[in-house]
Amino acid sequence: MATITNPGSCESECKEIHESLENLTHLAPALAIKTQIEKRQIREKYMEMYGEDLISCLQKRTTQLAKSGGDGLGVSSGAAGAALALWMLDPIERDAVVAREALDQKSETNYRAVVEMFAGRKSSHVVRIKQVYQAKFGRVIDQDVLCIEPPHDPYKKILVALVASHKAHHADLSQHIAKCDARRLYQTGEGRSGAIDEAVVIELLSKRSIPQLNLTFSTYKHIYGHDYTKSLKKENYGEFEDALDVVVKCISNPPKYYAQTLYGSIKGITKDKGGLARVMVSRAEIDMDEIQRVYKNKYGTDLIEAICESIPSGHYRDFLVALARKTSSTASSFSSLSTSS
Repeated sequence: MATITNPGSCESECKEIHESLENLTHLAPALAIKTQIEKRQIREKYMEMYGEDLISCLQKRTTQLAKSGGDGLGVSSGAAGAALALWMLDPIERDAVVAREALDQKSETNYRAVVEMFAGRKSSHVVRIKQVYQAKFGRVIDQDVLCIEPPHDPYKKILVALVASHKAHHADLSQHIAKCDARRLYQTGEGRSGAIDEAVVIELLSKRSIPQLNLTFSTYKHIYGHDYTKSLKKENYGEFEDALDVVVKCISNPPKYYAQTLYGSIKGITKDKGGLARVMVSRAEIDMDEIQRVYKNKYGTDLIEAICESIPSGHYRDFLVALARKTSSTASSFSSLSTSS
């Protein structure tokens, strides 16, 4: 599949994709190396040629493959199809879709997926995500966060605060405010006995921008000699501190946070359903190289090796490996649907 420069030049690619929907062997790794622009052009041309949205076609095929399993690869193909559908979405639309699935009250709320959106996206992006969320699902994401059950869940408290932080006026970063906030976190946390003062944390999360919070956490480490998350490991701390630990890591050290999320998903030691595909897809064009370096340093093995050791052979594993190998310099270097992973 050649590099695409305009929608009119990818008829052959769309034809190959259409024919490959019955067998994802070559389709998954070939699409994995496409850039955002190329994926958008393919989706537009596919609609023009076949009158169907490629995402919808992939989702339908995913359901069929997951149910069949006739060739012994149904589960793998179904997972690959679902990951492919997510991958082909525009990043803003993808976040909206992930958020809706995470907040669906028919199932347990996937807090990590929502945290990643509010703690790891620019406010301008969050505004656009909210717009797409409402247009696509007819719902208001802020209201869906407020409706999370149970009402006193610590993750809900933090998410409500993060929603507010994106609505607040964001001034330039202030080192003075960061120092004051860092000292306040210390005085109401490890600087006293007992659990941390939740009200203080919620207040800061709701009033400060994500960049300002990041500066506060780095200032905390500078002043007290260790990460703020280290202060959340006391034995007498509870669920609120555990939830806060996840949020702080996502804000202050994204590569480390995503490496840990991938490890938990690969090893099956987390409740974060879909975490592996979500992280691989969302970070492939952002910081996957750095995530892989952190993963290797922290767990002593390459991410690709870990995926191959833990995920059964099949289309899904091929797709994940292709995403792991994707870098800015190789994003458009493959030239055929038949390229293997």
